[in-house]
Amino acid sequence: MKLLLIGIQGAGKSTQGNLLSKELNLPYLSSGHIFREMTKEKTKIGRMLKETLNSGALVPDDLTLQIVLAYLKKPEYKDGFILDGFPRTEPQAEAFNGEIDKVAYIKVSDKEALWRISGRNDFREDETLQAIRKRIGLFHTVTEPVVDYYRQQGKLFEVDGEQSVEQVFHDIVKAIKE
Repeated sequence: MKLLLIGIQGAGKSTQGNLLSKELNLPYLSSGHIFREMTKEKTKIGRMLKETLNSGALVPDDLTLQIVLAYLKKPEYKDGFILDGFPRTEPQAEAFNGEIDKVAYIKVSDKEALWRISGRNDFREDETLQAIRKRIGLFHTVTEPVVDYYRQQGKLFEVDGEQSVEQVFHDIVKAIKE
């Protein structure tokens, strides 16, 4: 099974990805986590990623594809995976075409997303209010077409992400098994 989790920042993709990883016995991979790890490296790409993430902008498609597709070639992902944060744009989805079985769209309002992020205990450098607002705007303009892309392919199901963590998890598992 190759499962993609889509949702606005703060929708709970990471929480659900980790729960689903245990339930489905599949590795969980977050493009945001990969990028944040790479920002710690003292390389040209690491510095560029840090500047991009801290500003709230999206990593360019070509670089995102290069990094994520290289990760997915690792042996632990050959039998399936749970992926969060990729593809984030239609060109990425088209380049990744055919690699996804199901797509869970965890839907939460902008207000709920901001409330959740502001209540997090683990502050991240890329989560300033300005960066978060920019990312939420980018989600609506750049990532929502990806939701439509997978909806048209019949791979997408929606889940109300404003329910309890347990109920969201239950709804995703139920939709996967249908």
